[in-house]
Amino acid sequence: MSEARIVSQAGLDAKIKRVCDVLRRSNCAGALQYVPELSWLLFLRFLDEREEREQSEAAVLGIPFSPSLEAPYRWRDWAAPTGSKRRELQHGSQGAVFRFLEKELLPHLRGLGASGEGGPRRRLVSQVVSGTQGTRVDTERNFLDVLDRVDEIRLEAMDDQHLFPLSAAYEGLLLDMGQKNNDGGQFFTPREVARAMVRVVSPRAGETVFDPCCGTGGFLAEAREYMLEQLGDAATGPLRERLARETFWGWEKDNIVYPIALANLVLHGIDRPGIAHGNTLTGTVEYQCCPIEWVEKRV
Repeated sequence: MSEARIVSQAGLDAKIKRVCDVLRRSNCAGALQYVPELSWLLFLRFLDEREEREQSEAAVLGIPFSPSLEAPYRWRDWAAPTGSKRRELQHGSQGAVFRFLEKELLPHLRGLGASGEGGPRRRLVSQVVSGTQGTRVDTERNFLDVLDRVDEIRLEAMDDQHLFPLSAAYEGLLLDMGQKNNDGGQFFTPREVARAMVRVVSPRAGETVFDPCCGTGGFLAEAREYMLEQLGDAATGPLRERLARETFWGWEKDNIVYPIALANLVLHGIDRPGIAHGNTLTGTVEYQCCPIEWVEKRV
């Protein structure tokens, strides 16, 4: 049976809320706990869907394709309800799901960028999960429930004109993270302010955009939407590719916020965000999802 299509912001918000409801009852009481948890899960979910589509397209065209993740580390293997690894873990010994997550999956994902092989997408995967040692969810049953609900959110189930609500729904979660009085004093720029800043700066196609303290990436995401709006029908081919991979750059110091920024920008259609994890004022970099010299050229 085909997946029901998501054709409204309310429909997508409802699916996201269902996931957050499970997280809240499962030891992730505040937004500062459940937003990071949801970020890396959503990222892996959509990465797998994108690579599955790309692999099918490559097969039709008769060209080689090298995925960033292989079995059993793909979402379809260990997280999807029909996955072979998922079934194996569910029918295994008590604690098998969490052991796989903490001892195999996450160490493997974090190590993808260490060798320098596999290209920018593997480095991106490693950085999105860089601060994740395990899950905050209290029980395996609740964790599997979270996976099932995240699996229901499919890009292929969305009409093309309604892809943006996914990033809009995610932005709503980021807003919650900064408003629940549990954010340790951090301030997240409201979307309306970021939008106004972008319109004042007025970035044009062919230029690059740099945010030295990018937070969750709201300014960069708004800049992309503005540039696409200015391009109109011309936003195709090489121009769209450049927006996705060579236009947006930034630095972010906070350990929790950095991977959220990467996930947020990917959900906004920026396939290769040039974000360094470090302090702009001191120039100290801990790691980055792209070669740091790319970012330094834009400071």
